Amino acid sequence: MRVLCLSNGHGEDAIAVRICRELQQQSNSLELAALPLVGEGRAYTQLDIPLIGSVRTMPSGGFIYMDGRQLMRDVKGGLLQLTLAQHRAIRDWAKTGGAILAVGDIVPLLFAWLSGLPYAFVGTAKSEYYLKDEAGQLPRRTRANRWEGWSGSVYLPWERWLMRPRRCVAVFPRDTLTTETLQKMSIRAFDLGNPMMDGIQPENTAPIFYDPNAELKEQARSLVVTLLPGSRPPEAYENWEKILLACSGLMDAFRDRSLVLLGAIAPGLNLDELRLICESLGWRQPKQEVEAKIGISEVGDIKDSDNSSQEVRKSPSVQQHISDPDAITLVQQKATLILSQNAYSECLNKGDLAIAMAGTATEQFVGLGKPAIAIPGNGPQFNPTFAEAQTRLLGPSLILVERPAKVGDVVKFILRDPDRLQLIAENGRRRMGEPGAASRIAGCFIERLTQFSS
Repeated sequence: MRVLCLSNGHGEDAIAVRICRELQQQSNSLELAALPLVGEGRAYTQLDIPLIGSVRTMPSGGFIYMDGRQLMRDVKGGLLQLTLAQHRAIRDWAKTGGAILAVGDIVPLLFAWLSGLPYAFVGTAKSEYYLKDEAGQLPRRTRANRWEGWSGSVYLPWERWLMRPRRCVAVFPRDTLTTETLQKMSIRAFDLGNPMMDGIQPENTAPIFYDPNAELKEQARSLVVTLLPGSRPPEAYENWEKILLACSGLMDAFRDRSLVLLGAIAPGLNLDELRLICESLGWRQPKQEVEAKIGISEVGDIKDSDNSSQEVRKSPSVQQHISDPDAITLVQQKATLILSQNAYSECLNKGDLAIAMAGTATEQFVGLGKPAIAIPGNGPQFNPTFAEAQTRLLGPSLILVERPAKVGDVVKFILRDPDRLQLIAENGRRRMGEPGAASRIAGCFIERLTQFSS
């Protein structure tokens, strides 16, 4: 059978590719093709999946729903012509039969319905957690929020209508709460998890044993903080400066503890530009003559034989630890800052907490059961509106701090509250789900298509 994947965004492309990989492994008879509706769909090259139709990066980068001005920029940039060309490409592809896998929001869902073919929908953009949690409805903080959920679900009536035809063989929401809501509305929704968490956690984790000296060792080791500035330039560079200002507050709050800061940098960003921002705020490359005086007790644990307040501190084993020989290392006071574009999952796994101004990356970090601190930016993606909505989506796992200078005190307060950390761990895993969702979705999709055809 022929299957066409439709996705509308960088994160959605990545999720679609994970599911496509599983489809290839579970069935030799599938012929896969793809059409990324936003951007150039480079993720699909990992599997050598052919693209049909026109692809183009719009000025907004796909964030038109957050700012009407971005929509006008896209319209001037040829959005309408591109959309019409994509619709024609899907219509032509559908003439010889097949099925559609739509990943994202209403746009790929609508195209799937227009194709006339059987289709499934992986809903990545919406969650009932924006409106409620297990305890009930969330308070509406703004006038605009008061109208959200007016129809009984985060999915609007016309979106649900597109999910109800018999041709829509399955809907795969991103969490259990959303699945249960849609099931009550007679939609064929399946609670199989969120593919966003696939490939993030290590396959084999070290066993945890009780250690009578665990508390002392915890205080002695470095505090590891993951930094997530987002992936879209030039916004990410402005986010990076805010994050570094927050790190200055962290260093003040933890004067007696060494810090390891892991910058998980998207491949599309310029490392040199980020490094220049670091240097403007006092970060420096370590000097070899001072490195020789520094002893390494363990990854991230730096012992200075002469002067614990020396500015220049570096641990080569930290770089080796994140498996990126091309990483840039900078130092300031008792902190080591590492910028990496090749060790994304390791940066997420090694962090005790994150300072995050990103979308997907923040959700993945929270899904590991860890707290994240968010600072509202100027957009177009990570603006105050997005940040507020993200706190509703992720609940107690994401703490919104208005000013970078306050981050250090907030982190100190959180780390002193073990009950809150336990709540955060349970909440993150519940909202983001267990790994392996792509495989489960692929299997269900194939099964549902077989039942539809018989």
